[in-house]
Amino acid sequence: MKALSWSKESLPVYEALASEIRLSILQHVGEKPMNIKELADAHQVSSAIMTKHVKKLEVAGLLHTDMVSGKAGKQKMCRLKVEKLEIVFPNLLTKKRTYVKNTVSVGHYSDFHVEPTCGLATEQAIIGEFDDPRFFMDTERVNAKILWFYRGFVEYKVANFLEASKTVEELEISLEISSEAPSINENWPSDITFWLNGMEIGTWRSPGDFGERIGKYTPNWWPRSVNQYGLLKMIRIKQNGTFIDGRKISDVTIADVEIHRPFWLFRIGNQECTTCVGGVTLFGSSFGNYNQDIDFRLYYRE
Repeated sequence: MKALSWSKESLPVYEALASEIRLSILQHVGEKPMNIKELADAHQVSSAIMTKHVKKLEVAGLLHTDMVSGKAGKQKMCRLKVEKLEIVFPNLLTKKRTYVKNTVSVGHYSDFHVEPTCGLATEQAIIGEFDDPRFFMDTERVNAKILWFYRGFVEYKVANFLEASKTVEELEISLEISSEAPSINENWPSDITFWLNGMEIGTWRSPGDFGERIGKYTPNWWPRSVNQYGLLKMIRIKQNGTFIDGRKISDVTIADVEIHRPFWLFRIGNQECTTCVGGVTLFGSSFGNYNQDIDFRLYYRE
């Protein structure tokens, strides 16, 4: 999610969106990646004009382009760079929310059950061997910055540092995540479910296992034939339900999850009965497109 403000830094985005043809380009590319010629033909303009529109969307941080080989030689392939935009209005800019924060590395799980394809790696090297669940118990796994499995779950025990006397308003969890396919498959849907303290809080459908381009922070030694990056998801458990990126996924509220426990159990996995069992990949700092681990923010008031 890209946050916009009223400062001049956000002007390129507003300018890029102030065009019917550029809005149409975003809609087309949101459905599937397209090259310049395909976009030009779809909008009945020349490739030169389309290139100018695409450049404006690139500068705004809304599109990403790669040079790829095609039947007619090298071509510029266009993909969406963001899934959602959020505008922070002026009256909210100065409103400060009080929270306590805890960050958990993807390798610091306290329980797991995984089935191949699976594996994990540190920033420097693969841990053990691919597709052998035994290495999820390797002592080096606490240093893992990426892990993946086709079926199962990982669970994290997270310390709650908020004083019991405080009134909790909302728990926010952010993480980079995607499906897990053998090799890479950008069209590989997976119904990924989240639990907190034993309660199912909701399910999100990941669209694929992404690897057509290298992740922004993915190490150079990492094989190009496997997961490169995920999508940054923001889970919010509030007083009126649970949301992912602003979309409600369940009626579970902050009062339902025993939030004042000294430790939380946060589980991520696939359910057996789900429509799309497409696995899970978790990206921590030093991997993927977002240089972060699993972040927890508990908002409260006195």
